[in-house]
Amino acid sequence: MTNAKNVKVNDLMAIVNYVKVNNKVTANISGRSHTKISVTDLDSNMKFDVTGDDLVNKMLSADQFSKTEKKNKIFLNVESVSIMGKAGILEGGKGDIMIPCAHVNEGTADNYPFDNELTAAMFEGNGIPVFAGPMITVLGTSLQNRDLLKFFHESTWQAIGLEMEGAYYQKAIQSASKIRKSINPDVKVRYAYYASDNPLETGSTLASGGLGTTGVKPTYLITIKILEQIFNVK
Repeated sequence: MTNAKNVKVNDLMAIVNYVKVNNKVTANISGRSHTKISVTDLDSNMKFDVTGDDLVNKMLSADQFSKTEKKNKIFLNVESVSIMGKAGILEGGKGDIMIPCAHVNEGTADNYPFDNELTAAMFEGNGIPVFAGPMITVLGTSLQNRDLLKFFHESTWQAIGLEMEGAYYQKAIQSASKIRKSINPDVKVRYAYYASDNPLETGSTLASGGLGTTGVKPTYLITIKILEQIFNVK
């Protein structure tokens, strides 16, 4: 028996991979590995030694093992997720601010309403127009046309803008907090966007040129509002 090697893992398959890679053991692990591995499971903090037969037995009971001390499960210490980005606006112009209350994933039935810790009222009085409402997560700017965007803006969707990642962010946040419960189920979310273009307005599309210094003020203002909430500064 060789000296024990200390390994910290949170997945039994990682033990298998460790043995295969570090000890050049092929598929015939059971009874043929004389390497002793001292393993610490990160979830339960349980320690145990693994040899050939032990490894296979523990693999077979992986489900029971993963449930060990589940009642003492520790969440990742995530109190909030704050996202700032630039997006196309459907009402207003370049440099304006958008505060979404939902992400609508275009081409799917996936819609993600949420409670945004940021509100339009927080940004008022700074000389920048602010719009609040749902935003459309699109597959790409080149796939849009005026009629489609007008539909999202003028119909009951009442969309204020379009971007390309919000729905996927919110999907991951909700999966982690509400289903997998790997982070605080009451995690706070903050979303704010500044407008890079208005695809419905001639001369204000992405093809008409960059933001220049127009994006500086909304970027700093959004950053300040996010930091004020994170550090609880009034």
